[in-house]
Amino acid sequence: MYRGGLPLFLGGSLFRSAQFGFYENTMHFMKINGIEEKIIPGTNLDYRVVLAGFAGGVGRGLVEGPFEYIKVRRQVHGEWKWSRLYEGGSVTMLRNAFLFCSFSIYRAIVPPLFPEGKMPAFLEGAICANLAWFTIWPLDVVKSQRQSGRYSNKSSIVLLTEAFRTGTALRGLLPGLFRSTIANGCAMVVFKKTQTMLKESF
Repeated sequence: MYRGGLPLFLGGSLFRSAQFGFYENTMHFMKINGIEEKIIPGTNLDYRVVLAGFAGGVGRGLVEGPFEYIKVRRQVHGEWKWSRLYEGGSVTMLRNAFLFCSFSIYRAIVPPLFPEGKMPAFLEGAICANLAWFTIWPLDVVKSQRQSGRYSNKSSIVLLTEAFRTGTALRGLLPGLFRSTIANGCAMVVFKKTQTMLKESF
C-alpha cells in the first residue's frame, strides 16, 4: 500500500513550493517590467495567469521529476538508477506545465462563482486541483508508463494514442482525485496562511 510513498513524502513540500514560487515570481517579473493585464477575448481571464501557470508547472517539473521516477519504479517493483533520474522528464514537464496552468486558470474562474467571490482555502485548493487533474489525467497515465521502464520502445505520442484507443486514458483517476483533495486542499491552507504571515511580518 505504501510502496513508493517515501519519495512523495520527501519531495512533496519541495515541488509544491516550487510551483507557487515560480508562479509568483513570474507574475512579479511581468508586473515590474510593464507587462500589463490583458483579458483573453471571450473570458475574464488575464493572460498573465496562463503564462505564470506554465512557468509554475515547469518549476514543479524540474523538482518533481526525479521523485516521481523513483516512486513509479518502486511501485512497479523495478530498479532505479541515479543516472536515469530524469527518465520520462519531458512528459513530466509537459504534464506539470498544463497541470499548474489549468490549476491557475481554475483559481481565477471558480472562486468568483461563490458568494462575495471567496471560498474557503481548503475547497479552493481541492476543487481547482481536481479540475486540473481531470483536465490533464491522460498525460499522467503516459508519464507513469514512461517512468515504469516497461514501454521504452514506444513514444509518448504512441502511448497517449493507445490510452485513448483502449479506454485507459483515465485509469486511476478516482484514487488520484481522492489524494488530490486532501493534498491540495491542505497545501492551499498552508500556502495562504504562510503568505499572510509573511505579509504581516514584512
